[in-house]
Amino acid sequence: MSKAPEPVFSLAFEPEMALVPISAMMPVRALRPTVKASHKYRQISQSIREIGLVEPPVVARTDAAPGRYLLLDGRIRVEVLKEMGETQVECLVSTDDEAFTYNRAVNRLSSIQERAMIVRAIERGVPEGKIATAMSLDVKSVQRRVKMLDGICQEVVAQLADKHCPMAVFDVLRKMKPIRQMEAADLFVGGNNYTVAYASAILAGSSQAQLVDGVKAKPKGVSATLLARMERELATLQESIGSAEETYSRDNLHLTVFKGYLAKLVGNARVARFLASRYPDFLEQFQAIADIVSTKPADEAA
Repeated sequence: MSKAPEPVFSLAFEPEMALVPISAMMPVRALRPTVKASHKYRQISQSIREIGLVEPPVVARTDAAPGRYLLLDGRIRVEVLKEMGETQVECLVSTDDEAFTYNRAVNRLSSIQERAMIVRAIERGVPEGKIATAMSLDVKSVQRRVKMLDGICQEVVAQLADKHCPMAVFDVLRKMKPIRQMEAADLFVGGNNYTVAYASAILAGSSQAQLVDGVKAKPKGVSATLLARMERELATLQESIGSAEETYSRDNLHLTVFKGYLAKLVGNARVARFLASRYPDFLEQFQAIADIVSTKPADEAA
């Protein structure tokens, strides 16, 4: 029998990094004006200024313009370096001009994962002030993140480890006893809802026996009749979540496929250039849809 040919794999990046002039970079997508006012931009800026560039941008050579590079990943990092007066940056050089496979495949840190990173850094001797500066936070916010899981049972920590819960959600959970915390976590995951408002509603629908000592089950200004109604509605919600899961999963799959298609579309350099020159309004809307992380409004962590 003839031996099957061995598969041939092509390298995704050139073996050596390249020192690329910032002026020679052509972003696949323009940086929207609102980005510079975002917390994410401030965090990246502070991190680069404090500890330097950790992850190099990704560029691709272009045959149409020798000496020029398509900037596939790292627009914010490059913009920060430009503001700092840098004229060149060391980059990974991709062998493909497809930008879809970068940010779309990134798993963002959850609150619990971020806390673990901070705790590990402190254990290794990094001052809290330096961590706060690198993350564009104040020291009290860093300290609050360190104490975020105090009073939270391990089962809930494990269940929510990769979920994007605002810190304030854990403040609400801390008022519940472990069994009620686990029930609340099940509701979060089942309904794919991790907002503070939802956590507060679960707290309001809890009986006094389900709460830690010193916490009142009845919120201020809520009558016994209204509280009983909230408890009934919460029980009904718990029963209906299971029946809604099948439809939700199917609809979410359709939305994910649609979003992925648009992300791949605008991530293609040639398509992006065509849309930018002919249909800039469409390109802006496609980019906004492709950048959606969640279909639910995320509560700001206090």
